[in-house]
Amino acid sequence: MLVLEDGRAFRGEAYGATGTTVGEAVFSTGMTGYQETLTDPSYHRQVVVMTAPHIGNTGVNTEDSESSRIWVAGYVVRDPALRPSSWRSTKHLEDELVEQGVVGISGIDTRALTRHLRDRGAMRVGIFSGKEYAVASASVLADLVRQAPEMTGASLASEVSTTEPYVVKALGQKRFTVAAIDLGIKAMTPQLLAEQGIEVHVLPSTTAFAQITALNPDGVFFSNGPGDPASADSEVALLRQVLDARIPFFGICFGNQLLGRALGFGTFKLTYGHRGINLPVLDRRTGKVEITAHNHGFAVDAPADRESDTAYGRVRVSHVCLNDDVVEGLECLDVPAYSVQYHPEAAAGPHDAAYLFDRFVELMSGAETRAAPGADLMEGRA
Repeated sequence: MLVLEDGRAFRGEAYGATGTTVGEAVFSTGMTGYQETLTDPSYHRQVVVMTAPHIGNTGVNTEDSESSRIWVAGYVVRDPALRPSSWRSTKHLEDELVEQGVVGISGIDTRALTRHLRDRGAMRVGIFSGKEYAVASASVLADLVRQAPEMTGASLASEVSTTEPYVVKALGQKRFTVAAIDLGIKAMTPQLLAEQGIEVHVLPSTTAFAQITALNPDGVFFSNGPGDPASADSEVALLRQVLDARIPFFGICFGNQLLGRALGFGTFKLTYGHRGINLPVLDRRTGKVEITAHNHGFAVDAPADRESDTAYGRVRVSHVCLNDDVVEGLECLDVPAYSVQYHPEAAAGPHDAAYLFDRFVELMSGAETRAAPGADLMEGRA
Protein backbone atom coordinates (compact mmCIF):
# COMPACT_ATOMS: atom_id res chain seq x y z
CA MET A 1 0.00 0.00 0.00
CA LEU A 2 1.09 3.57 -0.79
CA VAL A 3 -0.30 6.12 1.66
CA LEU A 4 0.01 9.90 1.41
CA GLU A 5 0.06 12.13 4.46
CA ASP A 6 -3.40 13.47 3.59
CA GLY A 7 -4.80 9.94 3.79
CA ARG A 8 -5.10 9.13 0.06
CA ALA A 9 -4.11 5.50 -0.42
CA PHE A 10 -3.32 3.18 -3.37
CA ARG A 11 -3.00 -0.61 -3.27
CA GLY A 12 -0.68 -2.38 -5.69
CA GLU A 13 2.06 -4.98 -5.83
CA ALA A 14 5.48 -4.90 -4.20
CA TYR A 15 8.20 -3.81 -6.62
CA GLY A 16 11.82 -4.05 -5.58
CA ALA A 17 12.54 -4.73 -1.93
CA THR A 18 9.69 -5.41 0.48
CA GLY A 19 9.45 -3.45 3.70
CA THR A 20 8.68 0.12 4.66
CA THR A 21 9.92 3.46 3.39
CA VAL A 22 8.85 7.06 3.94
CA GLY A 23 9.84 10.21 2.07
CA GLU A 24 8.56 13.14 0.05
CA ALA A 25 6.35 12.09 -2.87
CA VAL A 26 7.41 13.72 -6.14
CA PHE A 27 6.73 12.88 -9.77
CA SER A 28 9.18 12.73 -12.66
CA THR A 29 8.00 13.24 -16.24
CA GLY A 30 11.01 11.61 -17.90
CA MET A 31 10.14 8.82 -20.34
CA THR A 32 13.74 7.58 -20.32
CA GLY A 33 16.76 7.83 -18.06
CA TYR A 34 15.35 6.10 -15.01
CA GLN A 35 18.77 4.72 -14.02
CA GLU A 36 20.21 8.24 -13.88
CA THR A 37 17.18 9.40 -11.89
CA LEU A 38 17.51 6.62 -9.34
CA THR A 39 21.21 7.32 -8.78
CA ASP A 40 20.92 11.13 -8.68
CA PRO A 41 21.79 12.24 -5.10
CA SER A 42 19.32 15.13 -5.47
CA TYR A 43 16.53 12.58 -4.92
CA HIS A 44 17.75 11.69 -1.43
CA ARG A 45 14.73 11.18 0.90
CA GLN A 46 12.23 11.35 -1.97
CA VAL A 47 9.81 8.72 -3.24
CA VAL A 48 9.78 9.10 -7.01
CA VAL A 49 6.61 8.50 -9.01
CA MET A 50 7.29 7.86 -12.70
CA THR A 51 4.62 9.36 -14.97
CA ALA A 52 5.68 7.21 -17.93
CA PRO A 53 3.70 4.00 -17.46
CA HIS A 54 6.22 1.43 -18.70
CA ILE A 55 9.48 1.37 -16.75
CA GLY A 56 12.41 -1.05 -16.78
CA ASN A 57 12.42 -2.10 -20.43
CA THR A 58 16.12 -1.25 -20.90
CA GLY A 59 17.20 -2.79 -17.60
CA VAL A 60 20.25 -1.31 -15.86
CA ASN A 61 23.88 -1.26 -16.88
CA THR A 62 27.30 -0.48 -15.45
CA GLU A 63 27.77 2.81 -17.32
CA ASP A 64 24.79 5.12 -16.72
CA SER A 65 24.70 5.49 -12.93
CA GLU A 66 25.33 9.03 -11.68
CA SER A 67 26.73 7.89 -8.32
CA SER A 68 27.77 4.71 -6.55
CA ARG A 69 24.27 3.86 -5.28
CA ILE A 70 20.54 4.42 -5.64
CA TRP A 71 19.45 7.48 -3.63
CA VAL A 72 15.67 7.54 -3.98
CA ALA A 73 13.79 6.61 -0.81
CA GLY A 74 11.16 4.68 -2.79
CA TYR A 75 10.03 3.99 -6.34
CA VAL A 76 6.55 3.99 -7.86
CA VAL A 77 5.76 2.64 -11.33
CA ARG A 78 2.59 1.54 -13.08
CA ASP A 79 3.73 -1.20 -15.45
CA PRO A 80 7.18 -2.70 -14.81
CA ALA A 81 8.83 -4.48 -17.73
CA LEU A 82 8.81 -8.26 -17.57
CA ARG A 83 12.32 -8.41 -18.97
CA PRO A 84 14.90 -5.90 -20.23
CA SER A 85 15.44 -5.48 -23.95
CA SER A 86 18.72 -3.66 -24.53
CA TRP A 87 22.16 -4.86 -25.59
CA ARG A 88 23.63 -2.62 -22.86
CA SER A 89 21.58 -4.17 -20.05
CA THR A 90 23.41 -6.20 -17.43
CA LYS A 91 20.60 -6.63 -14.89
CA HIS A 92 16.85 -6.33 -14.38
CA LEU A 93 15.82 -3.03 -12.79
CA GLU A 94 13.83 -4.79 -10.07
CA ASP A 95 16.82 -6.98 -9.18
CA GLU A 96 18.88 -3.81 -8.69
CA LEU A 97 16.17 -2.33 -6.45
CA VAL A 98 16.08 -5.52 -4.39
CA GLU A 99 19.86 -5.65 -4.12
CA GLN A 100 20.03 -2.09 -2.84
CA GLY A 101 17.04 -2.40 -0.53
CA VAL A 102 14.84 0.13 -2.34
CA VAL A 103 11.17 -0.37 -1.49
CA GLY A 104 8.74 0.23 -4.33
CA ILE A 105 5.23 -0.38 -5.56
CA SER A 106 3.79 -1.17 -8.99
CA GLY A 107 0.39 -1.67 -10.54
CA ILE A 108 -1.18 1.51 -9.19
CA ASP A 109 -2.79 4.36 -11.10
CA THR A 110 0.24 6.64 -11.33
CA ARG A 111 -1.75 9.10 -13.43
CA ALA A 112 -4.25 9.60 -10.59
CA LEU A 113 -1.40 9.86 -8.08
CA THR A 114 0.42 12.43 -10.22
CA ARG A 115 -2.74 14.52 -10.64
CA HIS A 116 -3.25 14.41 -6.87
CA LEU A 117 0.31 15.64 -6.20
CA ARG A 118 -0.04 18.32 -8.88
CA ASP A 119 -3.25 19.60 -7.30
CA ARG A 120 -2.37 19.17 -3.61
CA GLY A 121 1.40 19.59 -3.80
CA ALA A 122 4.36 17.38 -2.95
CA MET A 123 3.81 15.73 0.42
CA ARG A 124 5.13 12.96 2.61
CA VAL A 125 4.31 9.42 1.57
CA GLY A 126 4.92 5.89 2.77
CA ILE A 127 5.16 2.57 0.92
CA PHE A 128 4.32 -0.45 3.07
CA SER A 129 4.77 -3.99 1.71
CA GLY A 130 4.82 -7.40 3.34
CA LYS A 131 2.30 -9.71 5.00
CA GLU A 132 1.97 -7.48 8.05
CA TYR A 133 0.44 -4.74 5.89
CA ALA A 134 -1.99 -6.94 3.92
CA VAL A 135 -4.98 -5.71 5.93
CA ALA A 136 -3.46 -2.54 7.35
CA SER A 137 -5.62 0.54 7.80
CA ALA A 138 -4.73 3.49 5.58
CA SER A 139 -5.52 5.92 8.41
CA VAL A 140 -3.10 4.18 10.78
CA LEU A 141 -0.36 4.18 8.14
CA ALA A 142 -1.03 7.84 7.34
CA ASP A 143 -0.30 8.64 10.99
CA LEU A 144 3.10 6.96 10.57
CA VAL A 145 3.77 8.96 7.42
CA ARG A 146 3.00 12.24 9.16
CA GLN A 147 5.69 11.48 11.75
CA ALA A 148 8.41 11.62 9.09
CA PRO A 149 10.43 14.85 8.70
CA GLU A 150 9.35 17.31 6.01
CA MET A 151 11.60 18.46 3.19
CA THR A 152 11.16 22.11 4.19
CA GLY A 153 14.03 22.97 6.51
CA ALA A 154 15.99 19.81 5.68
CA SER A 155 19.77 20.15 5.44
CA LEU A 156 20.87 17.17 3.35
CA ALA A 157 23.96 18.12 1.34
CA SER A 158 26.36 16.70 3.92
CA GLU A 159 24.50 13.36 3.79
CA VAL A 160 25.17 12.86 0.07
CA SER A 161 28.49 14.70 -0.40
CA THR A 162 31.84 13.00 -0.76
CA THR A 163 33.74 12.76 2.52
CA GLU A 164 37.16 12.99 0.85
CA PRO A 165 38.36 15.19 -2.01
CA TYR A 166 39.09 13.54 -5.34
CA VAL A 167 40.31 14.72 -8.73
CA VAL A 168 38.89 14.20 -12.20
CA LYS A 169 41.74 14.82 -14.62
CA ALA A 170 41.37 17.05 -17.65
CA LEU A 171 40.98 15.23 -20.95
CA GLY A 172 43.68 16.33 -23.34
CA GLN A 173 45.62 19.47 -22.52
CA LYS A 174 44.82 20.97 -19.13
CA ARG A 175 43.51 24.51 -19.45
CA PHE A 176 41.98 25.30 -16.06
CA THR A 177 41.62 24.10 -12.49
CA VAL A 178 38.16 24.14 -10.92
CA ALA A 179 37.13 23.52 -7.33
CA ALA A 180 33.75 21.75 -7.44
CA ILE A 181 31.78 21.71 -4.19
CA ASP A 182 29.89 18.43 -4.01
CA LEU A 183 26.38 19.11 -2.72
CA GLY A 184 25.09 15.97 -4.44
CA ILE A 185 27.07 16.05 -7.67
CA LYS A 186 26.27 13.74 -10.59
CA ALA A 187 29.18 11.87 -12.16
CA MET A 188 28.55 13.30 -15.62
CA THR A 189 29.17 16.88 -14.43
CA PRO A 190 32.91 16.65 -13.69
CA GLN A 191 33.21 14.43 -16.77
CA LEU A 192 31.87 17.19 -19.03
CA LEU A 193 34.06 19.77 -17.29
CA ALA A 194 37.06 17.50 -17.88
CA GLU A 195 36.18 17.37 -21.58
CA GLN A 196 36.65 21.15 -21.61
CA GLY A 197 40.26 20.71 -20.50
CA ILE A 198 39.41 21.36 -16.85
CA GLU A 199 41.02 19.53 -13.95
CA VAL A 200 38.18 19.15 -11.46
CA HIS A 201 38.88 18.93 -7.73
CA VAL A 202 35.65 17.59 -6.21
CA LEU A 203 35.45 18.75 -2.59
CA PRO A 204 33.13 17.92 0.34
CA SER A 205 30.21 20.23 1.12
CA THR A 206 31.96 21.21 4.36
CA THR A 207 35.05 22.57 2.59
CA ALA A 208 36.49 25.80 3.97
CA PHE A 209 37.42 28.74 1.75
CA ALA A 210 41.12 28.32 2.64
CA GLN A 211 41.00 24.81 1.16
CA ILE A 212 39.63 26.25 -2.07
CA THR A 213 42.23 29.00 -2.33
CA ALA A 214 44.99 26.47 -1.62
CA LEU A 215 44.18 24.96 -5.02
CA ASN A 216 44.60 28.36 -6.72
CA PRO A 217 41.55 27.55 -8.88
CA ASP A 218 40.56 29.34 -12.03
CA GLY A 219 36.91 28.81 -11.10
CA VAL A 220 34.53 27.44 -8.47
CA PHE A 221 31.53 25.24 -9.20
CA PHE A 222 28.57 24.44 -6.90
CA SER A 223 26.65 21.29 -7.85
CA ASN A 224 23.07 20.11 -7.65
CA GLY A 225 21.88 18.51 -4.43
CA PRO A 226 18.95 17.76 -2.12
CA GLY A 227 17.32 19.71 0.68
CA ASP A 228 16.08 23.19 1.48
CA PRO A 229 18.45 26.00 0.39
CA ALA A 230 17.18 28.09 3.31
CA SER A 231 19.01 25.69 5.64
CA ALA A 232 22.38 25.91 3.82
CA ASP A 233 23.85 28.86 5.74
CA SER A 234 27.44 27.57 5.77
CA GLU A 235 27.42 26.89 2.03
CA VAL A 236 26.02 30.38 1.36
CA ALA A 237 28.75 31.92 3.53
CA LEU A 238 31.37 30.01 1.55
CA LEU A 239 29.91 31.21 -1.74
CA ARG A 240 29.99 34.83 -0.57
CA GLN A 241 33.72 34.43 0.09
CA VAL A 242 34.11 33.17 -3.49
CA LEU A 243 32.22 36.19 -4.80
CA ASP A 244 34.23 38.56 -2.60
CA ALA A 245 37.42 37.11 -4.09
CA ARG A 246 35.98 37.51 -7.61
CA ILE A 247 36.75 33.91 -8.52
CA PRO A 248 34.65 32.91 -11.54
CA PHE A 249 31.64 30.94 -10.33
CA PHE A 250 29.15 28.57 -11.97
CA GLY A 251 26.32 26.85 -10.10
CA ILE A 252 23.57 24.46 -11.13
CA CYS A 253 20.30 23.51 -9.42
CA PHE A 254 21.03 23.72 -5.67
CA GLY A 255 24.02 25.87 -6.61
CA ASN A 256 21.66 28.28 -8.36
CA GLN A 257 19.53 28.59 -5.25
CA LEU A 258 22.61 29.20 -3.12
CA LEU A 259 23.82 31.92 -5.48
CA GLY A 260 20.40 33.53 -5.14
CA ARG A 261 20.71 33.49 -1.37
CA ALA A 262 24.30 34.77 -1.49
CA LEU A 263 23.10 37.73 -3.58
CA GLY A 264 20.37 38.53 -1.05
CA PHE A 265 17.33 36.91 -2.70
CA GLY A 266 14.98 34.57 -0.91
CA THR A 267 13.99 31.04 -1.86
CA PHE A 268 10.65 29.28 -1.64
CA LYS A 269 9.21 25.79 -2.00
CA LEU A 270 7.39 25.03 -5.23
CA THR A 271 4.01 23.34 -5.03
CA TYR A 272 5.18 20.19 -6.79
CA GLY A 273 8.53 21.10 -8.35
CA HIS A 274 10.14 20.40 -11.72
CA ARG A 275 11.38 16.87 -12.31
CA GLY A 276 11.96 15.33 -15.69
CA ILE A 277 13.87 15.82 -18.93
CA ASN A 278 11.36 17.78 -21.02
CA LEU A 279 10.88 21.21 -19.42
CA PRO A 280 11.07 24.28 -21.71
CA VAL A 281 13.33 27.13 -20.55
CA LEU A 282 13.89 30.48 -22.27
CA ASP A 283 17.48 31.75 -22.42
CA ARG A 284 16.75 35.47 -22.26
CA ARG A 285 20.25 36.30 -23.51
CA THR A 286 19.69 34.64 -26.90
CA GLY A 287 15.91 34.26 -27.08
CA LYS A 288 16.29 30.52 -27.67
CA VAL A 289 14.14 27.91 -25.95
CA GLU A 290 15.90 24.90 -24.47
CA ILE A 291 14.36 21.57 -23.51
CA THR A 292 16.01 20.80 -20.19
CA ALA A 293 16.48 18.26 -17.40
CA HIS A 294 15.27 19.27 -13.94
CA ASN A 295 15.08 18.02 -10.39
CA HIS A 296 14.16 20.68 -7.86
CA GLY A 297 11.44 21.53 -5.39
CA PHE A 298 12.72 24.98 -4.37
CA ALA A 299 13.27 28.13 -6.43
CA VAL A 300 14.87 31.58 -6.20
CA ASP A 301 12.59 34.53 -5.52
CA ALA A 302 14.08 37.20 -7.79
CA PRO A 303 12.35 39.74 -10.06
CA ALA A 304 12.49 38.61 -13.68
CA ASP A 305 11.29 41.90 -15.18
CA ARG A 306 14.25 44.08 -14.20
CA GLU A 307 17.86 44.10 -13.05
CA SER A 308 18.42 43.97 -9.29
CA ASP A 309 21.01 45.89 -7.30
CA THR A 310 22.74 43.65 -4.78
CA ALA A 311 25.79 43.76 -2.53
CA TYR A 312 27.67 42.27 -5.50
CA GLY A 313 26.40 44.73 -8.10
CA ARG A 314 23.78 44.28 -10.77
CA VAL A 315 22.10 40.92 -11.26
CA ARG A 316 19.52 39.79 -13.78
CA VAL A 317 17.41 36.71 -14.29
CA SER A 318 18.96 35.01 -17.32
CA HIS A 319 16.55 32.10 -17.80
CA VAL A 320 12.87 31.49 -17.03
CA CYS A 321 10.67 28.39 -17.19
CA LEU A 322 8.03 28.74 -19.87
CA ASN A 323 5.57 26.53 -17.97
CA ASP A 324 5.28 28.70 -14.86
CA ASP A 325 7.73 31.64 -15.12
CA VAL A 326 9.94 30.25 -12.33
CA VAL A 327 13.48 31.71 -12.23
CA GLU A 328 15.79 29.28 -14.03
CA GLY A 329 19.05 31.21 -14.02
CA LEU A 330 20.94 34.19 -12.58
CA GLU A 331 23.68 36.28 -14.16
CA CYS A 332 25.85 38.72 -12.24
CA LEU A 333 26.89 41.71 -14.32
CA ASP A 334 29.62 43.12 -12.05
CA VAL A 335 31.22 39.96 -10.67
CA PRO A 336 32.10 36.80 -12.66
CA ALA A 337 29.25 34.54 -11.60
CA TYR A 338 26.20 32.85 -13.11
CA SER A 339 23.98 29.86 -12.45
CA VAL A 340 21.07 27.85 -13.81
CA GLN A 341 18.36 25.87 -12.07
CA TYR A 342 18.40 22.88 -14.39
CA HIS A 343 20.95 20.15 -15.19
CA PRO A 344 23.06 20.99 -18.26
CA GLU A 345 25.04 17.77 -17.98
CA ALA A 346 22.07 15.99 -19.65
CA ALA A 347 22.19 12.76 -17.69
CA ALA A 348 19.56 11.84 -18.45
CA GLY A 349 18.19 14.47 -20.71
CA PRO A 350 18.60 16.55 -23.87
CA HIS A 351 21.84 18.30 -24.80
CA ASP A 352 20.34 21.75 -25.44
CA ALA A 353 22.11 23.30 -22.44
CA ALA A 354 25.63 21.95 -23.01
CA TYR A 355 26.75 25.45 -24.04
CA LEU A 356 26.68 26.50 -20.37
CA PHE A 357 29.97 24.67 -19.84
CA ASP A 358 31.43 26.69 -22.73
CA ARG A 359 30.30 29.87 -20.95
CA PHE A 360 32.18 28.76 -17.84
CA VAL A 361 35.35 28.38 -19.91
CA GLU A 362 34.80 31.83 -21.40
CA LEU A 363 34.25 33.30 -17.95
CA MET A 364 37.47 31.78 -16.63
CA SER A 365 39.44 32.88 -19.67
CA GLY A 366 38.16 36.45 -19.32
CA ALA A 367 36.67 36.35 -22.83
CA GLU A 368 33.03 36.69 -21.83
CA THR A 369 31.47 40.06 -22.60
CA ARG A 370 29.43 41.35 -19.71
CA ALA A 371 26.91 43.16 -21.90
CA ALA A 372 24.45 40.52 -23.04
CA PRO A 373 24.12 39.86 -26.77
CA GLY A 374 20.50 39.94 -27.85
CA ALA A 375 19.44 42.41 -25.16
CA ASP A 376 16.95 44.01 -27.54
CA LEU A 377 15.39 40.63 -28.19
CA MET A 378 15.19 39.95 -24.45
CA GLU A 379 13.45 43.26 -23.85
CA GLY A 380 11.05 42.60 -26.70
CA ARG A 381 10.06 39.23 -25.23
CA ALA A 382 9.66 40.75 -21.78
